[in-house]
Amino acid sequence: MSNFEIEVAKRLLQINTIKVQPSNPFTWASGWQSPIYCDNRKILSYPDTRKFICEQFTRTIKEKYPEAEVIAGVATGAIAHGALVAEKLGLPFVYVRSTPKGHGLENLIEGDLKPGQKVVVIEDLVSTGGSSLKAAEALSNFGGDVLGMVAIFSYNFTIATQNFEKAGLSLTTLSNYQTLIEIAKELGEVKESEIESLQNWRENPSEWGR
Repeated sequence: MSNFEIEVAKRLLQINTIKVQPSNPFTWASGWQSPIYCDNRKILSYPDTRKFICEQFTRTIKEKYPEAEVIAGVATGAIAHGALVAEKLGLPFVYVRSTPKGHGLENLIEGDLKPGQKVVVIEDLVSTGGSSLKAAEALSNFGGDVLGMVAIFSYNFTIATQNFEKAGLSLTTLSNYQTLIEIAKELGEVKESEIESLQNWRENPSEWGR
Protein backbone atom coordinates (compact mmCIF):
# COMPACT_ATOMS: atom_id res chain seq x y z
CA MET A 1 0.00 0.00 0.00
CA SER A 2 1.34 3.41 -0.92
CA ASN A 3 1.07 6.38 1.42
CA PHE A 4 -1.46 8.18 -0.76
CA GLU A 5 -3.64 5.02 -1.06
CA ILE A 6 -3.73 4.85 2.73
CA GLU A 7 -4.50 8.55 3.09
CA VAL A 8 -7.29 8.42 0.51
CA ALA A 9 -8.87 5.42 2.29
CA LYS A 10 -8.68 7.20 5.66
CA ARG A 11 -10.31 10.33 4.29
CA LEU A 12 -13.12 8.40 2.58
CA LEU A 13 -13.90 6.62 5.84
CA GLN A 14 -13.69 9.79 7.94
CA ILE A 15 -16.33 11.64 5.90
CA ASN A 16 -18.53 8.53 5.54
CA THR A 17 -18.09 8.44 1.79
CA ILE A 18 -17.57 4.72 2.33
CA LYS A 19 -19.55 2.70 4.84
CA VAL A 20 -18.58 -0.86 5.78
CA GLN A 21 -21.22 -2.97 7.52
CA PRO A 22 -21.00 -6.71 6.72
CA SER A 23 -23.61 -7.58 9.35
CA ASN A 24 -26.19 -5.29 7.72
CA PRO A 25 -25.37 -5.41 3.98
CA PHE A 26 -26.55 -3.06 1.26
CA THR A 27 -28.36 -4.16 -1.89
CA TRP A 28 -27.03 -2.87 -5.20
CA ALA A 29 -29.20 -2.15 -8.24
CA SER A 30 -27.88 -5.39 -9.73
CA GLY A 31 -29.36 -7.30 -6.80
CA TRP A 32 -25.94 -8.11 -5.33
CA GLN A 33 -25.60 -8.01 -1.56
CA SER A 34 -22.70 -5.82 -0.49
CA PRO A 35 -20.98 -5.20 2.87
CA ILE A 36 -19.77 -1.83 1.58
CA TYR A 37 -21.36 1.28 0.12
CA CYS A 38 -19.36 3.97 -1.65
CA ASP A 39 -20.71 7.41 -2.62
CA ASN A 40 -17.83 9.58 -3.80
CA ARG A 41 -20.16 12.48 -4.55
CA LYS A 42 -19.96 13.31 -0.85
CA ILE A 43 -16.32 14.29 -1.33
CA LEU A 44 -17.48 17.48 -3.04
CA SER A 45 -19.00 18.71 0.25
CA TYR A 46 -15.64 18.53 2.07
CA PRO A 47 -13.19 21.16 0.71
CA ASP A 48 -10.03 19.67 2.24
CA THR A 49 -10.72 16.16 0.94
CA ARG A 50 -11.99 17.50 -2.39
CA LYS A 51 -8.72 19.41 -2.83
CA PHE A 52 -6.65 16.39 -1.75
CA ILE A 53 -8.38 14.07 -4.28
CA CYS A 54 -7.89 16.65 -7.03
CA GLU A 55 -4.19 16.93 -6.17
CA GLN A 56 -3.76 13.14 -6.26
CA PHE A 57 -5.50 12.91 -9.62
CA THR A 58 -3.34 15.74 -10.95
CA ARG A 59 -0.11 14.18 -9.69
CA THR A 60 -1.02 10.78 -11.15
CA ILE A 61 -1.88 12.20 -14.57
CA LYS A 62 1.29 14.28 -14.72
CA GLU A 63 3.35 11.19 -13.88
CA LYS A 64 1.60 8.63 -16.09
CA TYR A 65 0.13 10.72 -18.90
CA PRO A 66 2.19 13.90 -19.37
CA GLU A 67 1.04 14.01 -23.01
CA ALA A 68 -2.65 14.33 -22.05
CA GLU A 69 -4.54 16.99 -24.00
CA VAL A 70 -8.10 16.56 -22.66
CA ILE A 71 -9.66 15.38 -19.39
CA ALA A 72 -12.95 13.46 -19.66
CA GLY A 73 -15.30 12.81 -16.73
CA VAL A 74 -17.77 9.94 -16.62
CA ALA A 75 -21.34 10.99 -15.75
CA THR A 76 -22.47 11.65 -13.26
CA GLY A 77 -20.17 10.97 -10.34
CA ALA A 78 -16.93 12.01 -12.02
CA ILE A 79 -18.07 15.16 -13.81
CA ALA A 80 -17.21 17.56 -11.00
CA HIS A 81 -13.96 15.77 -10.12
CA GLY A 82 -12.92 15.75 -13.78
CA ALA A 83 -13.67 19.45 -14.18
CA LEU A 84 -11.59 20.29 -11.10
CA VAL A 85 -8.66 18.25 -12.42
CA ALA A 86 -8.91 19.82 -15.88
CA GLU A 87 -8.86 23.28 -14.28
CA LYS A 88 -5.81 22.37 -12.20
CA LEU A 89 -3.97 21.07 -15.28
CA GLY A 90 -5.14 23.88 -17.55
CA LEU A 91 -6.66 21.40 -20.00
CA PRO A 92 -10.00 21.21 -21.86
CA PHE A 93 -12.77 19.17 -20.24
CA VAL A 94 -15.53 16.99 -21.68
CA TYR A 95 -17.86 14.49 -20.10
CA VAL A 96 -19.49 11.27 -21.22
CA ARG A 97 -23.19 10.65 -20.66
CA SER A 98 -24.42 7.18 -19.72
CA THR A 99 -26.92 7.45 -22.60
CA PRO A 100 -27.28 9.99 -25.43
CA LYS A 101 -29.27 13.11 -24.61
CA GLY A 102 -32.88 12.57 -25.67
CA HIS A 103 -33.31 15.88 -27.48
CA GLY A 104 -31.44 18.52 -29.46
CA LEU A 105 -28.17 17.14 -30.83
CA GLU A 106 -28.62 13.93 -28.81
CA ASN A 107 -25.02 14.17 -27.62
CA LEU A 108 -23.31 11.30 -25.84
CA ILE A 109 -20.18 13.37 -25.26
CA GLU A 110 -20.61 16.91 -24.01
CA GLY A 111 -17.89 19.43 -24.78
CA ASP A 112 -15.49 19.98 -27.64
CA LEU A 113 -13.38 16.89 -28.34
CA LYS A 114 -11.34 17.02 -31.52
CA PRO A 115 -10.35 13.85 -33.42
CA GLY A 116 -6.96 12.55 -32.37
CA GLN A 117 -6.77 14.42 -29.06
CA LYS A 118 -5.16 12.45 -26.25
CA VAL A 119 -7.68 11.86 -23.46
CA VAL A 120 -7.40 10.74 -19.84
CA VAL A 121 -10.68 9.53 -18.35
CA ILE A 122 -11.64 10.36 -14.75
CA GLU A 123 -13.97 7.94 -12.96
CA ASP A 124 -15.19 8.07 -9.37
CA LEU A 125 -15.75 4.36 -8.73
CA VAL A 126 -14.97 1.11 -10.56
CA SER A 127 -16.89 -2.06 -9.76
CA THR A 128 -17.02 -4.52 -12.69
CA GLY A 129 -15.67 -1.89 -15.07
CA GLY A 130 -18.58 -2.19 -17.49
CA SER A 131 -19.88 1.38 -17.45
CA SER A 132 -16.36 2.83 -17.20
CA LEU A 133 -15.17 0.96 -20.27
CA LYS A 134 -18.34 1.91 -22.13
CA ALA A 135 -17.46 5.57 -21.55
CA ALA A 136 -13.89 5.03 -22.77
CA GLU A 137 -15.23 3.28 -25.87
CA ALA A 138 -17.56 6.21 -26.58
CA LEU A 139 -14.61 8.60 -26.47
CA SER A 140 -12.62 6.38 -28.84
CA ASN A 141 -15.56 6.09 -31.22
CA PHE A 142 -15.80 9.88 -31.21
CA GLY A 143 -12.18 10.06 -32.37
CA GLY A 144 -10.38 10.55 -29.08
CA ASP A 145 -7.11 8.79 -28.31
CA VAL A 146 -7.81 7.36 -24.85
CA LEU A 147 -4.55 7.05 -22.92
CA GLY A 148 -5.98 5.51 -19.76
CA MET A 149 -8.36 5.90 -16.84
CA VAL A 150 -7.82 7.19 -13.32
CA ALA A 151 -10.43 6.50 -10.61
CA ILE A 152 -10.86 7.39 -6.96
CA PHE A 153 -11.70 3.87 -5.79
CA SER A 154 -11.96 0.28 -7.02
CA TYR A 155 -13.48 -2.79 -5.39
CA ASN A 156 -10.60 -4.93 -6.75
CA PHE A 157 -12.97 -7.37 -8.45
CA THR A 158 -11.19 -9.92 -10.63
CA ILE A 159 -13.81 -9.37 -13.34
CA ALA A 160 -12.86 -5.68 -13.51
CA THR A 161 -9.18 -6.51 -13.95
CA GLN A 162 -10.07 -8.97 -16.70
CA ASN A 163 -12.36 -6.47 -18.43
CA PHE A 164 -9.74 -3.74 -18.48
CA GLU A 165 -7.08 -6.15 -19.73
CA LYS A 166 -9.40 -7.36 -22.48
CA ALA A 167 -10.10 -3.76 -23.51
CA GLY A 168 -6.39 -2.94 -23.46
CA LEU A 169 -6.99 0.05 -21.18
CA SER A 170 -4.82 1.01 -18.22
CA LEU A 171 -6.61 1.73 -14.92
CA THR A 172 -5.00 3.53 -12.00
CA THR A 173 -6.91 4.05 -8.74
CA LEU A 174 -6.15 6.42 -5.87
CA SER A 175 -7.23 3.75 -3.40
CA ASN A 176 -8.88 0.35 -3.39
CA TYR A 177 -10.87 -2.19 -1.41
CA GLN A 178 -7.90 -4.11 -0.02
CA THR A 179 -6.31 -0.94 1.35
CA LEU A 180 -9.64 0.23 2.73
CA ILE A 181 -10.23 -2.98 4.69
CA GLU A 182 -6.77 -2.83 6.24
CA ILE A 183 -7.28 0.81 7.28
CA ALA A 184 -10.83 0.15 8.51
CA LYS A 185 -9.47 -2.63 10.74
CA GLU A 186 -6.75 -0.33 12.13
CA LEU A 187 -9.32 2.38 12.86
CA GLY A 188 -11.70 -0.07 14.52
CA GLU A 189 -14.33 0.34 11.79
CA VAL A 190 -14.46 -3.44 11.28
CA LYS A 191 -13.76 -6.37 13.56
CA GLU A 192 -11.11 -9.04 13.03
CA SER A 193 -13.92 -11.62 12.88
CA GLU A 194 -15.45 -9.79 9.88
CA ILE A 195 -12.33 -9.77 7.71
CA GLU A 196 -12.87 -13.22 6.19
CA SER A 197 -16.42 -12.34 5.13
CA LEU A 198 -15.21 -9.06 3.60
CA GLN A 199 -12.51 -10.89 1.64
CA ASN A 200 -15.03 -13.50 0.46
CA TRP A 201 -17.26 -10.74 -0.92
CA ARG A 202 -14.46 -9.32 -3.06
CA GLU A 203 -13.66 -12.77 -4.44
CA ASN A 204 -17.26 -13.75 -5.23
CA PRO A 205 -19.57 -10.71 -4.96
CA SER A 206 -22.48 -12.13 -6.94
CA GLU A 207 -22.94 -15.04 -4.52
CA TRP A 208 -21.98 -13.36 -1.25
CA GLY A 209 -24.74 -13.19 1.34
CA ARG A 210 -27.05 -15.65 -0.40
